Amino acid sequence: MLATTSRTLLRSSGRTAIQALVARGISSPVSSSIGIRSNSTTTKKIFPTSHFHKSHQVAHKSAVPIIDDDYNSSSVIEGADACSKVGISNLGINGPSTIYKNQTFEELFQHEVANNEGQVAHAEFGDTFTVDTGKFTGRSPKDKWIVKNIGSESDANIDWGNVNQPTSPEVFDELYEKAVNHFNTLDKAYVFDGFCGANPNSQRKIRFVHEMAWQQHFVTNMFIRANDESDLDGFEPDFTVINACSQVDEDWERHGLNSEVAVVFNVEKKCAVIFGTWYGGENKKGIFSLMNYWLPMQGQFPMHCSANVGKAGDSALFFGLSGTGKTTLSADPHRALIGDDEHGWDDQGVFNFEGGCYAKTINLTEKTEPDIYRAVKKDAMLENVALKGDDNEPDYFDTSKTENGRVSYPIFHIDNYHEPQMAGHPKNIIFLSCDAFGVLPPIAKLTPEQAMYHFISGYTAKVAGTERGVTEPTATFSACFGAAFLTLHPTRYAELLKEKLEKHNAQAWIVNSGWSGGAYGIGERMSIKTTRACVNYILDGKIEDTTWEKDPVFGWEIPADIPDVDSNVLRPKNTWPDASQYDEAEKKLANMYVDNFEKYRVGDVDYSQFGPKL
Repeated sequence: MLATTSRTLLRSSGRTAIQALVARGISSPVSSSIGIRSNSTTTKKIFPTSHFHKSHQVAHKSAVPIIDDDYNSSSVIEGADACSKVGISNLGINGPSTIYKNQTFEELFQHEVANNEGQVAHAEFGDTFTVDTGKFTGRSPKDKWIVKNIGSESDANIDWGNVNQPTSPEVFDELYEKAVNHFNTLDKAYVFDGFCGANPNSQRKIRFVHEMAWQQHFVTNMFIRANDESDLDGFEPDFTVINACSQVDEDWERHGLNSEVAVVFNVEKKCAVIFGTWYGGENKKGIFSLMNYWLPMQGQFPMHCSANVGKAGDSALFFGLSGTGKTTLSADPHRALIGDDEHGWDDQGVFNFEGGCYAKTINLTEKTEPDIYRAVKKDAMLENVALKGDDNEPDYFDTSKTENGRVSYPIFHIDNYHEPQMAGHPKNIIFLSCDAFGVLPPIAKLTPEQAMYHFISGYTAKVAGTERGVTEPTATFSACFGAAFLTLHPTRYAELLKEKLEKHNAQAWIVNSGWSGGAYGIGERMSIKTTRACVNYILDGKIEDTTWEKDPVFGWEIPADIPDVDSNVLRPKNTWPDASQYDEAEKKLANMYVDNFEKYRVGDVDYSQFGPKL
């Protein structure tokens, strides 16, 4: 085995040792054997830290994140009782004699380099660590499972099916034991204690147990960090994730699973285990699914959306799946960013779940997406991004690995982020769709009833690379623009949206960031410039003065004119070479809407009447 591995490493031109091992699904012997002492007082700097920022979000003691140059809750616990001291012995993990807990960004960078966990990319705004996650460059939704504890609260409330696949307590217990046994063979482990949710009324304490430094780096970027060790006094996690990504479930067929990959959550035991996938997004989206379970129980509305706020305090929400422009459009130089992906809406307003952003890097340039481009610097982390030249410069146009290349970064990398991470009730709610048929207009105004219909429908396209097996955009309907993360029935979230719309008089819009002039393969993708012009016209309020044209099929209203947008593009039929082909495509898409909505014709109001008319 060792000889085979050595030959693989020798053949892996252009890749580090860890990348070659990851590609084969083998745990790195380097990452499990190097034991560097790295804490706040004995850190040896390997690279210059001129771009190092210690700004962060604080939680637990205060609902308001702050900037603090003294951010440091790092500790290194050594000795036979290290696991007990850090609080993971109660999980059954007692093997590691060194625990790296809540390492600072600088310390994590040193661990990543010393462990040979990836490469250092020389990005324009600062050196950035880069990892390769092997064959898993997106989520693996068919391998996500939730334990069905018969008679429990979760059993009664979870919407069981293809999204929330049930597995048994016995299977979980076997996998849990396997994960614990694996960690008990290691000399060291990485533990992160942090928070999900800026609002103290619904904030959750989350613990991650990882094998590698870059995984702790990822969750340090994405979750809300503690200010210092005192913020973690008496820390008792509401949920723990044990990530044994280097291991696989060889007994998956006996367990009734779909592959050797397993991402399994047990709500009642407040624990999850991850096997077989190195993709960082599994850590983040798993906790998001749990927030989608917990918050509605408190009457709060969890949302798969980005959010920003204007100088006048006017917040806006951007709903949409990966690849529709959620992250790009919320990073606006004229508005403060609240967050790019996961939020809640309660009686006080909206609030971020996270402490960072996870942006796609495909075709990234400073001209088109300046905020995201400049966020790629020290403390950020690139994932599955190609490097070029002797200087390891990021090549965002090389998608030979995947079109789902990503960068995670702490939110303070965005210059104009909204420091409180909470804002008032939104004035505008934008539903982003990536229309693969080339039918939808770039912008449309919705009535409150139409907003309910389109929120439940959640029409978009699965964009290449965001899930395994997806290599080109495929039309789909994703309830609430996030069906993959909904633990309750979609109508539960729709009812919460209806309540918020009525109470706060918010205006809903459709914005299409997909194709114009024909379907995928014939037409062209809307430019970021066009989409942003439509969004800006909404947010600056000028759109209220325009005239409107009603679409005869979908019933929404289309603006007659928007500055910097071709008037023909506003009327998609005008961009098609053959108008009759557009009519055929529109009818086809309208029928898809109607067929999809049949399963949601429940409750006191049948919202299907506010959909397209055939």
